[in-house]
Amino acid sequence: MDATAFQSTLAATGAVLEALLDTLLADGLEAGEIARPAPLLAAMRHGVLGGGKRLRPFLLIESAKLCGANPASAHLAGAALELVHCYSLVHDDLPAMDNDDLRRGRPTVHKVYDDGMAILAGDALLTLAFDVMARPAIHPQAEVRLDLVLGLARASGLGGMAGGQALDLAAEGRYTPGKTPQALSESQIRHLQAMKTGALLQFAVEAGGILGQATDTTRQALASYGRAIGAAFQIADDILDVEADTATLGKSAGKDAEQGKGTLVALLGLDAAKAERDRLARTALEALAGFGPEADLLRATAHFIVRRGH
Repeated sequence: MDATAFQSTLAATGAVLEALLDTLLADGLEAGEIARPAPLLAAMRHGVLGGGKRLRPFLLIESAKLCGANPASAHLAGAALELVHCYSLVHDDLPAMDNDDLRRGRPTVHKVYDDGMAILAGDALLTLAFDVMARPAIHPQAEVRLDLVLGLARASGLGGMAGGQALDLAAEGRYTPGKTPQALSESQIRHLQAMKTGALLQFAVEAGGILGQATDTTRQALASYGRAIGAAFQIADDILDVEADTATLGKSAGKDAEQGKGTLVALLGLDAAKAERDRLARTALEALAGFGPEADLLRATAHFIVRRGH
């Protein structure tokens, strides 16, 4: 699949997700809700709608398609996953975390609605994600929904994304006198990035297998693919932070070096980091060797991650 066709498919899926997220974040009440306060809902919508590649739900949807899952269920599960991703961005941008003023080319949630409302918006997005993932519309079998909820919790929580963010903050010297950045080894950087970024991307792919009730062999292949593209994605992101400008990125460029973050770019150098990114993309493609053309969009995603410009 060429780059233009892939971008078109990614954009079409993104448009469907945008409409679904807009519906989930409408002002109509769900059963059991008392009210949806307008300021909080506005902050949540600002953090979710109007931008983003929707790469994580795209991976979930394509993996689910590969495994024969119901498309509507996959889209809803993808929306739940995207709510978690967006919550993490809202919180990461806060002054106490990465202190960013721009996200997706727009002012961040805390710049528009203040820190307190941004914290609440992130909290509400996270809990809404699990609300959505637990709904019967995701899958008629409660066991499948439970596996999805458990997988999402593990990927986003203490042993996954949130834990990785904590390791990242610690490496910046946040919890030591004088805030001296900690020099991380290559294995420590890989471990941190597998949690902070890789866990949610890997879950996106594994969730498609859960939804489609795929065989163990298929799920293992998807997990291997997900691990590789998760690692490649983070290296590509770190490379962009060095090479791209703020206008291209849609967020502040050069933040990694400024904050003393441990990255493979900083440790290995730009050329070696690019070589490792490309190696991981090849590993992802090798994991899909047992599939035919039905996995071409997942293959194209690996290529996209390597060549993306923002």
